[in-house]
Amino acid sequence: DTQSITMSATIKTNAAEGGAIAHLNFRVRCETLGHGEGVFLIRSTDPHLTRPVPMYTSSSSYPWYNSQSPIAISIPSGDVDENTPEDLKTFEYRYAVFRGGVFYRWEQPGDGPQEEEDVAMVDDIDPPAENPEVPYHRLPLRLLSNRETYVVNDVLGVTQGPVDVDHLRMPSQQTTQSAASLHSRQNSGFLSSHSLMSADSATNAPQMGRTAKGKKVGFAPVPPPYHQKTGINKQAVHLNSTDGLVVVSAFLPVHLHRSEAGEWSADWDYEMLLSMQTHLRVTRVGVVKWRGWHGNVGPDGSPEAGVPRSEQAAVEACLAPFNCVPVWIDPKLFGEMYNGFCKGVLWPILHHMTSVYSKEKTPNSHDGPSQDSNQFSQYCTDDVEQGPIHGDGGKEAELWSAYNSVNRKFAEVVVQCFNEGDLVWIHGFHLLILPSYLTRRIPMAKVGLFLHTPFPSSEIFRTLWCREDILRGMLNADQVGFHLFEYARHFLTCCRRLLGLNYGMIPDLSGGHTLAIDTNGRHVAVTSIHAGVEPPVLNQVLMHNLTLEKAMKIRAQFFGKIIFCAIDRLESLKGIPLKLLGVERFLNRCPEWVGKIVLVQVGISAFERGEDYVRTRTEVLALVNRVNQKWPGTVQFQECSESEMRLQQRMALLRAADVIMVTPLRDGLNLLPLEFTIAHQDALVDMGKKDGRKRGLCILSEFSSCTRVMRGALHVNPWKVSEIANAFYQALTMSDDERLRRLSCASEFVTRVTTQRWALAVMLDLKGVYKNASPEQFSGAGLGLGFRLLGMDTGFSSLDIERVAKVFRKSRARLILLDYGGTIVDNDNLDNLRRFEIVKKSKAPSVPTQHVMSLLTALAADRRNTVFVVSGKERHSITETLGHIPNLGLAAEHGMFISWPTTNTTKRRWETMVPDRDRSWRSIAINIMEVYTSRTHGSYIEETEMKVLWQYRDADTEFGFLQARELEDHLANVLRKYAVDILHSGVREGGYVEVRPKGVNKGVLSMHVLQNYPKIAASNKIDFALVLGDDHCDEPMLSVMRQIGRRAVAARRAKMGEDPLPPVPATMTLVDVSSCDDFVSRADLEVFTCTVGKKPSAAATYLHDVDEAEELLESLVKVSARDRQFSSASDLRTLTPLESPVRSQSIDASYTNDPLDILSSGITKSMSLNQMKPKSFGGVNDSLRVSTNLSEYMRLGTIEDEDEDDDAVFF
Repeated sequence: DTQSITMSATIKTNAAEGGAIAHLNFRVRCETLGHGEGVFLIRSTDPHLTRPVPMYTSSSSYPWYNSQSPIAISIPSGDVDENTPEDLKTFEYRYAVFRGGVFYRWEQPGDGPQEEEDVAMVDDIDPPAENPEVPYHRLPLRLLSNRETYVVNDVLGVTQGPVDVDHLRMPSQQTTQSAASLHSRQNSGFLSSHSLMSADSATNAPQMGRTAKGKKVGFAPVPPPYHQKTGINKQAVHLNSTDGLVVVSAFLPVHLHRSEAGEWSADWDYEMLLSMQTHLRVTRVGVVKWRGWHGNVGPDGSPEAGVPRSEQAAVEACLAPFNCVPVWIDPKLFGEMYNGFCKGVLWPILHHMTSVYSKEKTPNSHDGPSQDSNQFSQYCTDDVEQGPIHGDGGKEAELWSAYNSVNRKFAEVVVQCFNEGDLVWIHGFHLLILPSYLTRRIPMAKVGLFLHTPFPSSEIFRTLWCREDILRGMLNADQVGFHLFEYARHFLTCCRRLLGLNYGMIPDLSGGHTLAIDTNGRHVAVTSIHAGVEPPVLNQVLMHNLTLEKAMKIRAQFFGKIIFCAIDRLESLKGIPLKLLGVERFLNRCPEWVGKIVLVQVGISAFERGEDYVRTRTEVLALVNRVNQKWPGTVQFQECSESEMRLQQRMALLRAADVIMVTPLRDGLNLLPLEFTIAHQDALVDMGKKDGRKRGLCILSEFSSCTRVMRGALHVNPWKVSEIANAFYQALTMSDDERLRRLSCASEFVTRVTTQRWALAVMLDLKGVYKNASPEQFSGAGLGLGFRLLGMDTGFSSLDIERVAKVFRKSRARLILLDYGGTIVDNDNLDNLRRFEIVKKSKAPSVPTQHVMSLLTALAADRRNTVFVVSGKERHSITETLGHIPNLGLAAEHGMFISWPTTNTTKRRWETMVPDRDRSWRSIAINIMEVYTSRTHGSYIEETEMKVLWQYRDADTEFGFLQARELEDHLANVLRKYAVDILHSGVREGGYVEVRPKGVNKGVLSMHVLQNYPKIAASNKIDFALVLGDDHCDEPMLSVMRQIGRRAVAARRAKMGEDPLPPVPATMTLVDVSSCDDFVSRADLEVFTCTVGKKPSAAATYLHDVDEAEELLESLVKVSARDRQFSSASDLRTLTPLESPVRSQSIDASYTNDPLDILSSGITKSMSLNQMKPKSFGGVNDSLRVSTNLSEYMRLGTIEDEDEDDDAVFF
């Protein structure tokens, strides 16, 4: 039945108490299952299928099916001999195939590899019965060891042969370090190369978590691995025919046709990069290009406004065989997005062009070319501008809204086309924020984004008002791809400078490493691979009769001349005027070539560029006329639409030409040089050399992406006209041997890196991105375009305040550790200016509200509570703020100073955690820091009583980081003889280098408090702990206390014979906390660790902000107040300590060593129960009304009854 199918996969065999147990994970390879069929593991002791174990697969693991959780198997605790029962020698099982959730058949030999002939399948769907003919898989239990984990590898239908068992050698106790070294991992943010290992190797590496000794090269630290990826096997990533792919682009790669009868037809647009055919299950999503798609409709535009609504269904049916799904968007809205925002705003920025000197028309201006405008190409690019787009209001706000609306509509269609396990591949700068919308709807999809344009440096990109939204949108993808690493490097720098994110190399599923950005606990892979062309398609076009005839016609038109050809869009970025100036200069200097060369310049109309197109066209025509007036027929200029220069016409011109010129000022993907190389590959063979032409050479701008891969081309700087002129001369005078070597070099890349190979490489990278199938590891945060996925450890969730309150109420010995800034008061460090003003004492720091202080007072007043506020502030500051609260423990400067709970608040006593005898290192450190401050603008020195910090949060990001690394090494060499720690921390907040006494951090403090707990409390062992923090300085404390809690839970589980705890999350640093075992109640201890702010942390839970932390404390105060209001005679024991505390005079002189003194000081001897009135403890009147009436006692209810009413009272 359904209940048995969906039950937990954990199976426990009947074993004697104390028997040995092994944990098994099962994998079975199933290649013969049909659609709707699943496989289940069935034990031999379960013939009626009451407890089937479901096996699961995914697009990345198919055809392997895996059990979701380990299966616990009892194994013999002693030796196995002939007298051992058979069921204790082997574990027998077999696999059953279910169809539609109902048993269909048992596995059969025909399910395995076929050797001779197929074996008929069993079609009987009657309830299964014990069938001795169906063989079992038999696993010898002698191969297993107690408390070990194994993976059993099976093949469906194959039950004979040796057993394939992998032993996962997980160490029973992972390597730990001392708490004093916690800051090296938690605070620094820098990991050694060991941290880059995959989780499989990291579990066996004791070096994990240590900091690097030597210097690193790079601008940013390596992102830490936030997730424990144990159990993920390194294996080659493959794309199977069952893999699904959703390709999303602005336009579908098809041509639409409509007959006079109104019938629609379509064919592939083969010159589009995404029209390639593949063995994958591909669904293409985009807008259909039809008349009026751009929204320019009317007398001066298109007569139609896109596909009529009444015919959209017919178009969808026409595109269905192509697996193309159109996105229907109002042409006006799409035109605003495409022509307005994409071409008007993003296009210039992405191509490194921005200008504040835009030319406005004046009443005296004219539309004709001016002398000044003709000089643009030689002197400046002030007229390469964004147009009227500046700021984030008015028209630009409307265009940004249109961009958002179009991306949102795309997201709706993608979600409809998406199937679980599909890869989503987004193309182009038109859809940069689409991943933000997809993560809300399909957060577990692997989403890739590939840009075919350049990506600008951070100084250019930061001029865009919507820069953060676009970057966050791109980072919501799992992989971001570029054609060149140069573009990827700019993207990484933008993320580092504008968002403060780090990047580095991380392990991938295939065992290699991938460049990735660390963002909110997720790793976004960044890849760079240049696209190619499809030689078979181009050769087929070249061999077409029409192409050959057109090429011969062009050759005949310019008979006897060497043909230079260029095909460019008419916009400033393409650099056509510079090219014409280069021709002019060449002929002026080399007049002997006049009449022997011709430049065929094809200009593609770029109406979407608006005034830029008009201005460029005017300038080009003027220069063409000027050159032809001097040397008639030298330049043949032809303007045409994009539809008139399709692949066939283009290949004919490229075949006829001898040299191609691609000299843009800045360009992304440009495949013309690759197509030209294909057109002249025959020049490398003897047959092609017979025509005697000097052909096959490319002249490329060094600002074009293909320059990096076309190594055989002549590279020029288009801004330097003399270089263009010199390129003409080189091309004409080059020897045949050099020309053929250059053509061969270019041909090698063109034939090796094809479009299919490019796509395969990107898809393998995307599929290899680690993205756990558990949605618990990813959590959404933020509103609007600020929405982002946060990568969390499994089980990381919001703190359940109700559960904390219930456990708090039942406990009798509680320890509460609270951070200060960012936890009970707003964090001043988040504002760089405010931080600087506080350091320079020009502004007072934030202090807790009166309400928070009253909550702390009430918590500290409860004698069952031991409350500490652990701050990084100086002790005089924390004393002034919280020193007046009785029985409140304080810790300053991250635990360097500690003031134990006391009722004498007029004069607090402070102790130091470590000896502080030699402070001579301070002057040395300050002198060195002053040198770096003088040469690093935006840095400053912060001094406290026990530490010195060099803050560079206001300095340039990369330069400040480099200077900090240099300072860190300098201080390490000079101060190596002193007992100090040198930390490079807080990189995410801006960064600082800190020098402080050795072995001081909040983790050490928490252990010190716990070890002294019997001296400051009425009990020897705690049974409740609550730890709150908010930043990297609190991570050691959270990590230590969480491990103490895990040890208690692990001990209880072991005693009950339950499964062990899951592995320690990678966000925690293993510390030896065994010295605290004597001070915790393992039977009852509950530890709650919580970070304020939803982010990766060593804590197990989170609260959103300081207000929620205040609500938590308020709930605990209510619990304490309710317990004090009504007490029964059974609670009398809480008035007398059950264990004798031994108190140190150095901690609090007000405590006595005799436990009877506590009772005698608060209660008069020889009195009736109703006369008992204990004196206040800790300076607060804790009046207790003790009931002597049995009926009244019964009305109060038992503890369990009161627990049930907690919700009504508090929540």
